[in-house]
Amino acid sequence: MTTFYYIHDPMCSWCWAYRPTHAVLMEALQHLPIEVVNVLGGLAPDSDDPMPVDMQAMLQNTWRRIEQQVGTAFNYDFWRDCKPRRSTYPACRAVLAAKAQGAEDAMIHAIQEAYYLRAMNPSDNSTLVALAEELGLDSAAFADALSSARTQAELLKDITFARQLPIQGFPSLVLTHKGTYHPIRLDYHSAETSLKQVREIIGRSV
Repeated sequence: MTTFYYIHDPMCSWCWAYRPTHAVLMEALQHLPIEVVNVLGGLAPDSDDPMPVDMQAMLQNTWRRIEQQVGTAFNYDFWRDCKPRRSTYPACRAVLAAKAQGAEDAMIHAIQEAYYLRAMNPSDNSTLVALAEELGLDSAAFADALSSARTQAELLKDITFARQLPIQGFPSLVLTHKGTYHPIRLDYHSAETSLKQVREIIGRSV
């Protein structure tokens, strides 16, 4: 089995920057004999504490750097209208809760757009349930899964696995082929960089 792992966090700003290129890469991988698996890295555990002002400033600077380097759009109203917390586990659990209803990718995108474009706070369960409703999911089942011990266990399993992979941060790409794990080069501007390496590893020509 050849498996392509995408290691991410739905509230990772660099993952948001990578989203357009990632979509192109995922489309291309459908034409190769590869299973694609998302792995949640879990940037920040549950916390009700307000995000320190210096961390808020650091993240806003990261957004500006991404804008300059990649051209990604951000809505800075988030920092004025929301009460930021350094807590991404709720959003990660939301992805798993949506996955149970066949909407994993849809929830990832919904969380990213809510956070980065709509100035909504995905650290809040109320935001996540609202997104599930917008996606047409069974909101009651979603809310139950969001706070269940089973979903938390699934998240911790993902996080543990992510830490065992040959990665440096999020987002990251890893291909396992014939029992060997290969870090895949990630290019924010072109999917071809990663795709070329994948083809070389599995021995396929363009």
